[in-house]
Amino acid sequence: MSKGKRKAPVSIGEQIELQIDNLNHQGEGVGRYNGFTIFVPDTAPEDQVIARVISLQKNYARALLVNILKSSPFRVKPLCQHYGACGGCQLQHLDYQQELRCKQNYVEDALKRIARLEIPVQPIIGMANPWQYRNKAQVPVGVEAGIVQAGFYEKRSHKIVNLAGCPIQHPANDETIKIVRQILQEMGFSIYNEGNHTGFVRQIMTRTSFATGEVLLVLVTNGRNFPQADAFVQRVRAKIKNLTGIVQNINTKRGNTILGLEEVTLWGSPYIIEKIGSLQFKVSSRSFFQVNPLQTEKLYAKVKEYAALTGKETVFDLYCGIGTIALYLADQAAKVVGVEIVDAAVEDAYDNARLNKITNAEFYTGAAEVVVPKLLRQGYQADVVIVDPPRKGCDQALLETITSMQPERIVYVSCNPATLARDLKYLNENGYKALEAQPVDMFPQTSHVECVTWIQKKK
Repeated sequence: MSKGKRKAPVSIGEQIELQIDNLNHQGEGVGRYNGFTIFVPDTAPEDQVIARVISLQKNYARALLVNILKSSPFRVKPLCQHYGACGGCQLQHLDYQQELRCKQNYVEDALKRIARLEIPVQPIIGMANPWQYRNKAQVPVGVEAGIVQAGFYEKRSHKIVNLAGCPIQHPANDETIKIVRQILQEMGFSIYNEGNHTGFVRQIMTRTSFATGEVLLVLVTNGRNFPQADAFVQRVRAKIKNLTGIVQNINTKRGNTILGLEEVTLWGSPYIIEKIGSLQFKVSSRSFFQVNPLQTEKLYAKVKEYAALTGKETVFDLYCGIGTIALYLADQAAKVVGVEIVDAAVEDAYDNARLNKITNAEFYTGAAEVVVPKLLRQGYQADVVIVDPPRKGCDQALLETITSMQPERIVYVSCNPATLARDLKYLNENGYKALEAQPVDMFPQTSHVECVTWIQKKK
């Protein structure tokens, strides 16, 4: 063995006794065995466990829980009967206040360890009732022993957990999935088999408005020709309350992409109306809209606070989606400019501006690092930049574009503290300083955490 290298003290298949100290960003318990880091899902801080090693890397190993020798004081009984099999939630076994503490710690640790930043991290904004908060459900459909199944996949597999209910979903989403599953069974629809790419019905998606109670049903199909379409529509309409529309989304490609690009409205409206504050938004099957509308209002209020608008600023909203943040800020800005790479989302953003009678908003299609320099050459001035990227964070080219814009303030909305910290490190080295971060628990019972960061141009 070369100098400086140390052989791992565990091997694959070995069972070890372990004290769990905290959780990582995936909600897995973190313990150390002879100084070597071990990740164990389904555990809680202060658990004493037996775990079996299933994979081994240079600096860490992963293990599965075999037995709990001493249970953590933070353990609670999961509310969902499918918890443990279903891969949708990771933290139902953890007391909610401890879940919030773990998420707070994860944000603080990422900023210190990755970004090397010592900034105030405000106490995480949790929910009074961390259940039934999701306005959107999308579940694969399958068949087992002749019975139609609909639910999320089991952990580490593509086997469907046939859900009796999901306690983090709006009850109308639960009810819609049960009804549609039964109708598919009764009408004898062909169900998709991902192994051989045959069968018709692939996924059920449902969106429910917390503001209006409207329900939108989307059936994802492996083909355009919809047998018994009229009869299906009649049955669904007779069974589902507050149904506003039924949409067929056509996806004939292999793979894990859920939605195709082509849609047919079988009946009614292809969208629901959701609200954030006093604003209304059209939300269709492919719209990016935060799944937790109750927490979204708190999140956006913090964005508005950090933007510190006086009514004179031009605000650029990059990754603007259907325009939710841009339009939420429009009443306190001289102008808001949204940039989004998805064409349909930009169309929705203009529709939402018209719906809310907002006239000081402009939206452009394309990659921000391409569109923004063109706008700057045309004389646009960026006083405040809002950025809300996907989990992978901002591309290097976009960060370079943002710093070249020289805004006074940047507000960064992140769903991944690790990539947030990486991007803050770049901004800190290129003329900007992060002043404060605010975690918001948008996804209770899961390992995900959202964070808003206030960033100021250095003097």
